[in-house]
Amino acid sequence: MKKHIEIYTDGACSGNPGPGGWAAVLMYGDKKKEISGGEPQTTNQRMEMKAAVEALKALKYPCDVSLYSDSAYLVNAFNQGWLDRWQKNGWRTSQKKPVENKDLWEELLKFAAKHKVKFIKVKGHADNVYNNRCDELARAEITRRRN
Repeated sequence: MKKHIEIYTDGACSGNPGPGGWAAVLMYGDKKKEISGGEPQTTNQRMEMKAAVEALKALKYPCDVSLYSDSAYLVNAFNQGWLDRWQKNGWRTSQKKPVENKDLWEELLKFAAKHKVKFIKVKGHADNVYNNRCDELARAEITRRRN
């Protein structure tokens, strides 16, 4: 039986593009781990995705994962079949344009394939303690990159 892990993720960017940060809170039972990082020049979407990549990458064994994100872009790509269509179309959108952030989508797919992942949309900047904590950590990474 796989361990059930709950993961909350968030990304932030000051300017778009601009300095960005990502963060995740990983929880198993009564254990909690916070991870974060950032980039000097990036976009909000990339930081949202990077948070999910790094969280899944941090798992040492195949797990049953509930991944919570306030990014509709991230959640919908998995839950509404966007990724399947993009791959079938040679990484092109329905408008025949190249899919943005292909490198991170491919990395996300690689790590998600090692686990059973359920992507769940949460309302951002609301009353979710863990989403708010991720936002706080991601914004701290932006500040770190400015100094």
